[in-house]
Amino acid sequence: MSNLTGKSAVVAAGAKNLGGLISTTLAERGVNVAVHYNSASSEPDADKTVAAVQDTGVKAIKVQGDLTEPANVARLFDAAVDAFGGVDIAINTVGKVLRKPIIETTEAEYDSMFDINTKAAYFFLQQAGKQLNDGGSVITIVTALLAAFTDGYSTYAGAKSPVEHFTRAAAKEFAPCGISVNNVAPGPMDTPFFYPEETPERVEFHKSQAMGNRLTRIEDIAPLVVFLTDEGNWITGQTIFANGGYTTR
Repeated sequence: MSNLTGKSAVVAAGAKNLGGLISTTLAERGVNVAVHYNSASSEPDADKTVAAVQDTGVKAIKVQGDLTEPANVARLFDAAVDAFGGVDIAINTVGKVLRKPIIETTEAEYDSMFDINTKAAYFFLQQAGKQLNDGGSVITIVTALLAAFTDGYSTYAGAKSPVEHFTRAAAKEFAPCGISVNNVAPGPMDTPFFYPEETPERVEFHKSQAMGNRLTRIEDIAPLVVFLTDEGNWITGQTIFANGGYTTR
């Protein structure tokens, strides 16, 4: 029996890709899961993930919402508390990638990147601090580009960077309740979000910078995230780079 059996989790963007795998991996450890999704186009994926979670014998719900609106973040946590009686784990995999030179970036693109990658992350941490049970865990997915010296990703890495500072503050503030707060920083990930931002030549370059000459896979990251909610719960205030040596610091 897992140490997590009987606990409950909120997984933001938990319907597919990395979030979906985290949802089902937690379920296999006996965790009830609130699967969040943003838009109607992701609802079929949320339904599949909810079904997969339930197939393991635990409870699952789906919750739609644009998490750039703080009221929707609160509603997500409220729904999980109502469904499961409480929340122990909060994992935020929400993110948006943009590769574009600074001189070409529009105000609308800037605002969207910071709303999704920064604002949503802040208010997710806020609700976790308000609603998680004592001894809980909070993990945010950031990016290995936080340790890179590169072009093109000013708004992506720039918008993820404040999350490190949010996490440090939250780790100190939530420590009296035994709640750990961490970030996980994957390298360029082999998901549909990555490829539209890169040329085939750059994809090959990114692969060449990591062990095994490959991109980060969601299967590399989900076990680490789950570890931080269980055996690694005493780790707090950290950004853990998991990218096959793509970047380090």
